[in-house]
Amino acid sequence: MNSLGYIRVAAVSPETKPADVKFNISRITEAVAAATAEGAKIVLFPELSISGYTCADLFFQHSLLREVEQSLQSIILAAFRYNAIVIVGAPLRVANRLYNCAVVVTPEGIAGVVPKTHIPNYNEFYESRWFSDALSCAANEITLCSKQVPFGADLLFELNDVIFGIEICEDLWVPIPPSSEMCIAGADIIFNLSATNELVGKHQYLIELIKQQSARCRAGYVYASAGMGESSTDLAYAGNCIIAECGNILADAPRFVYEAKMEVRDLDIEIIRNSRLKASTFNDHISRIKKFQTIDCGPNPIDTLPDGPIMREVSPHPFFSDDPRKFDEQCYEIFSIQTWGLARRLQAINCKKVVIGISGGLDSTLALLVAVNTFDKLGIDRAGIVAVTMPGFGTTSRTYQNAMELMKALGVTIREIPIADAVNQHFKDISHDPAVHDATYENGQARERTQILMDIANQVGGIVVGTGDLSELALGWCTYNGDQMSMYGVNASVPKTMVRHVVENYARNCNNPDIERLLLDIVDTPISPELLPSSPSGEIEQVTEDLVGPYELHDFFIDGVLRNSFSPQKIYRLALQAFDGKYTDTTIKHWLRNFYRRFFSQQFKRSCMPDGVKVGSVSLSPRGDWRMPSDASSALWLEQVEKLED
Repeated sequence: MNSLGYIRVAAVSPETKPADVKFNISRITEAVAAATAEGAKIVLFPELSISGYTCADLFFQHSLLREVEQSLQSIILAAFRYNAIVIVGAPLRVANRLYNCAVVVTPEGIAGVVPKTHIPNYNEFYESRWFSDALSCAANEITLCSKQVPFGADLLFELNDVIFGIEICEDLWVPIPPSSEMCIAGADIIFNLSATNELVGKHQYLIELIKQQSARCRAGYVYASAGMGESSTDLAYAGNCIIAECGNILADAPRFVYEAKMEVRDLDIEIIRNSRLKASTFNDHISRIKKFQTIDCGPNPIDTLPDGPIMREVSPHPFFSDDPRKFDEQCYEIFSIQTWGLARRLQAINCKKVVIGISGGLDSTLALLVAVNTFDKLGIDRAGIVAVTMPGFGTTSRTYQNAMELMKALGVTIREIPIADAVNQHFKDISHDPAVHDATYENGQARERTQILMDIANQVGGIVVGTGDLSELALGWCTYNGDQMSMYGVNASVPKTMVRHVVENYARNCNNPDIERLLLDIVDTPISPELLPSSPSGEIEQVTEDLVGPYELHDFFIDGVLRNSFSPQKIYRLALQAFDGKYTDTTIKHWLRNFYRRFFSQQFKRSCMPDGVKVGSVSLSPRGDWRMPSDASSALWLEQVEKLED
């Protein structure tokens, strides 16, 4: 893999003519040239790609088998010329048996041959008429191109620290695919040579199989199947080129295309290995699996990425899907999990009152919507939700009016408690000049608001529902013993970008035009703690993203640091691609530096954060996903950021 942890792979479904070896070889070598021109280092072809899959009883013809074996020399020359690993399918004779094989060819020759383990003989498949399964052969070497090469289903291959294994078509469809053991034994990637025919609904099932196997194995999975040119006597082969990684489909080529197909992607070996490192159960069965022989595929320098972008989708918004249906489902699930968590807490403590501070901003709006939904689900009167608006020095008419109108529209108990007089008295008590707008000025307001909420909770016999979100916790953008504290934080693991979308999604689906209008205006309001006086025109003067940086950048950094354990160099390179044209290199580097500085220095706030339900793949709870000493040094990470080139 290269310095960023990627290796570029290609899945190819070339045009094929059954039994026309010369034609097939010409198309294979053309595809190797095309794939390597895009930087691919391992190129996969379909099952029996040299001969064609649909040769049937022609597989017994000595002329065909001899031609197949001789043609491997052409594949070796192509691998040498284009400096790539080429994986092709071929029918091969071993000890008077015929095997459906994958041949791994390197620039230095044939590295090894893997026979198919599971031979289908049901429905439309009659492979056992021609082929024997891998377990029927005692040989561990065969002669190809005048050399002895390793042979067996117990082979793994290594290319510059990347280990890969091979299974063939039906091997994936059995209860325990060979790839499961290969991955436990160390394979990072599985390559599957296939000849899957098309049936109604079968493709979606295949996609789910590949997604699930790559997820269970925490591996890359590259799949290429027979396509144009295979016989359609009884079956149709539309050609599949699918690349997956840890349960995510990175590429799925269109089927039924009347030409050769190829998909090239960068697989992230770091994601794969980080995932396995965190999953303590991944290696539980390593002592029970068979032993594998790992074959070195020889030198192949791939320490740098080819010029151009990383060949995989790099979403600027990793916490939510661009697919509208999946996006709606994500919003529904987040909101439902938040509701479920709060409902369980209220049931556990036999509580029917909650207190929430309402600012007219995104976070408090989502917390209020969750509380309303929770009370409705539990059959509790919404009057038990005490919503408190506490206008201060920086409160604008827009946020104040939105807060008041939303509370009225939702039918909750409203309390308005201005804090200016109390805060000014506090400043007088501690001898602070209110004209000095420093941290004392800002945090004094935040702590006054929290004190009010806590005391009201005591008054009504309820709990304070916190409103802070995951992004604020990561940056420490909260006041210690102020808005950092509550009895239960419903937004604690929801990133800021997702808070916005969940509120907007609720607005679009609430079937109440007045509430929809209010919520959409809240969504469009600049994010601000409103702790500094507003502008002379009454507009928000203190915009959070001007101070700590764009939340979409920070949420991107959170995904890279917490979910994937990426280095600063890798996060930066990915951000350059994800936000190309939106943020300059200098801007990204500046806010990445700021993220690391704040993330490390603010851990003490997270170490004592209140309970809050986890909704996604990332959480900062000290009792759950993230444990870190509050005095950990950020020097290593900041040093790497400084070395980045703008």
